[in-house]
Amino acid sequence: MSQIRKTARVSMVLALTLFLCSCGGGGAVAPSPSPMVGNPGTTALMLAASPAALSLPAGASTTFNLGVSPVSYSPVAVTLANAPAGVQVTTNAGAAVGSGQQTETLSVAASVVPNTYAMTLMGTSGSVTGTTSLTLQVEPALPASFVQLEQRTFEYFWNTTNPANGLAPDHYPGSPFASIAATGFALTAYPIGVQNGWITRAQAEQRVLTTLKFFYNAPQGNAASGDTGYQGFFYHFLDLNTGLRYGTTTGLSSMDNALLMAGVLFDASYFNDGSATDNQIQALANALYQHVDWTWMAQSDAPLINLDWTPESGFSPYNWQGYNEAMILYIEALGSPTYPLPASAWTDWTATYPNFWGNYYGREQLSFGPLFGSQYSQAWIDFRGIQDAYMKSKGIDYFINSRRATESQQAYAEANPGGWTGYGADLWGLTACDGPGNFSFTSGNGQTRTFKGYAARGAGIQDSFDDGTIAPTAALGSIVFAPSIVIPTVQAMQSNYGAYILGQYGYYDAFNPSFQYSGVTPYSGAVVPGVGWVDSEYLGIDQGPILLMLENYRSGFVWNVMRQNPDIQLGLQRAGFTGGWLAGTPAVQ
Repeated sequence: MSQIRKTARVSMVLALTLFLCSCGGGGAVAPSPSPMVGNPGTTALMLAASPAALSLPAGASTTFNLGVSPVSYSPVAVTLANAPAGVQVTTNAGAAVGSGQQTETLSVAASVVPNTYAMTLMGTSGSVTGTTSLTLQVEPALPASFVQLEQRTFEYFWNTTNPANGLAPDHYPGSPFASIAATGFALTAYPIGVQNGWITRAQAEQRVLTTLKFFYNAPQGNAASGDTGYQGFFYHFLDLNTGLRYGTTTGLSSMDNALLMAGVLFDASYFNDGSATDNQIQALANALYQHVDWTWMAQSDAPLINLDWTPESGFSPYNWQGYNEAMILYIEALGSPTYPLPASAWTDWTATYPNFWGNYYGREQLSFGPLFGSQYSQAWIDFRGIQDAYMKSKGIDYFINSRRATESQQAYAEANPGGWTGYGADLWGLTACDGPGNFSFTSGNGQTRTFKGYAARGAGIQDSFDDGTIAPTAALGSIVFAPSIVIPTVQAMQSNYGAYILGQYGYYDAFNPSFQYSGVTPYSGAVVPGVGWVDSEYLGIDQGPILLMLENYRSGFVWNVMRQNPDIQLGLQRAGFTGGWLAGTPAVQ
């Protein structure tokens, strides 16, 4: 059972080791270097690129680390061999003499044909030369409008978050309460803004410090009111101004806490320059993560994690069992240095996988209907090329699985079994999102159409529900998985509906071309004659995947940072993941 969003929610190209998909990567473990000696009798120069496999769209650039040994040779002058025309590497300023480390920028011209290229990186120090391999996966170029959309989506988090406490609204406009999951996305958004020059590093540091200090100092207890959390967890919805539990039904949602902690851990890895400010950020972030008592949340049916706890009712009758969005939840719990779950938690989580494996619209996959199930965990964690026991038995990884899920949604829309208006190859995308409201209408031919407000919409072997409502985050949050179908879909969506669905902070949460009924008042938004229902709200947990996945596609930035986090590394290893970037073995699928 899957639960994570508003009040009633039921909730590769890698193989590569560090395949950075604009998608790109910065890895934890470097591949074996290749030495070459320039003159007999000299010490061999050893180079190690991390990551050794990169992926990004034509017209983009990304960075990777280059290790040099012996360190006395550093920094080295670098060149590329066997590279296609339009691919260049330059050494970033600041490489210290004798440090053994330097940062390189790899740039791909817009003219480079999408393909996989095996190249040789050469480093020279005096008369001594060393080499190492570098693999580049060039993806389709991203139109400029997508970068503009990413900036608008970033501005949603920067402008709507409460600057006094760092809490991000559940939705905007008009939300009196914050969502801790949206706040986790916001904590990740700020470094993205720094990387793109939309805010300064100092601005990001201040906003992150404000947020972490709020949570660190917030009252914890088991009272029905007056607290922000309990046992290191925080209530799903908090008053946007006071930061206390919002309402009388809000619980300690374990999944929403996992998304908050994803942002916390991301900041712990990003802010690492050794300054007093960054040291404070790291200390607060690590303390918050270490305070989360995962074993307490798993006590009702150990080692499975419970969905929710409230002071009034205790633990929910449901636990998290696969397959859905909760991979990151279990990985965080397994990697905890203070309250870790045993490795058997992952085994029990995956025990129900066979119920979700099968062929859906021509693609074998581990199926979960709403696309947020594929997006949430993979917005932060790079699953390309790393496998647990179940994925190894199927010969794929979770990234490839999500590509198949994305392609299946397009195929479902082309088949259009429900006969919804507009569905086709360039209009698809079902996930949890807003809807017009709970209405039923019967046409003159006796056909009844049923619609919902906020609901988990999806198309899959299980967890399927469709009322004609399209969420732009479904396609945009899947751009890393299937860019060749996502890019034209978003372009067509913009061309056909952009005048109605695009606002100040990017795309409104959802729209429904089939909802053409007059005389009713939608829960939000309005019915536009000839267009259908169009939302007027943005949802933080739908804005988040758009922002993070666009940045991962353009540069791999979020994946690169998160790969360096030791707690995430440990959680993956305890879950049984091997290969790919965890082993320092580059492979492009």
